[in-house]
Amino acid sequence: MKCPFCQHEEIHVLDTRVSEEGDAIRRRRRCGKCDKRFTTYERIELVMPFVVKKNGSRTEYAAAKLRGSLTLALRKRPVAAASVDLAVQAIEEKLLTSGKREVDSHYIGELVMQELKRLDKVAYIRFASVYKNFEDLAEFQDAIEEVGQSPKS
Repeated sequence: MKCPFCQHEEIHVLDTRVSEEGDAIRRRRRCGKCDKRFTTYERIELVMPFVVKKNGSRTEYAAAKLRGSLTLALRKRPVAAASVDLAVQAIEEKLLTSGKREVDSHYIGELVMQELKRLDKVAYIRFASVYKNFEDLAEFQDAIEEVGQSPKS
C-alpha cells in the first residue's frame, strides 16, 4: 500500500479495530516518510454470480432488473416497498450463498416466484403467466389451484 499523500510505500499500522457496523476492519496508518496519518477499511467483497440466459449468453446480475420484475408484478397491489426490498434481499442472499459463479435465469425466476407467492397471490399469478408462458385458461386455473393450496402467509 502507498501513502495517499506522498506515494511512499513504507506504511505503519497504528491501530486496528472492527468498525461500528461490524462489517469491516478499520486500520489507522502512518506514513514512514511524510508522517501523515490516514484510515483504511477492509471489507469482504461479495460478488454476485453471472446470469446464464436461456440462449446461453452470460450477463452480470442486475439488481434493478430483479426489482423491476417484482415491482411490475406487484403493480397496483397492496404491498409495501419495504416488502419488495426484503424480497430482493432474500433472493440476493440465496444467490450469494449458492456459492456458484453462474446461475441460470430459470433459477432466479423460481426464486422470484417463491417470493411473490409469499407476498401476494395475484402478483404471483401475473408473474407466472408471463414467466411460464401460459397459453390457455387451463394453465391459469392450475396456477390458481396451486396458490389456493399453499398455506396462507
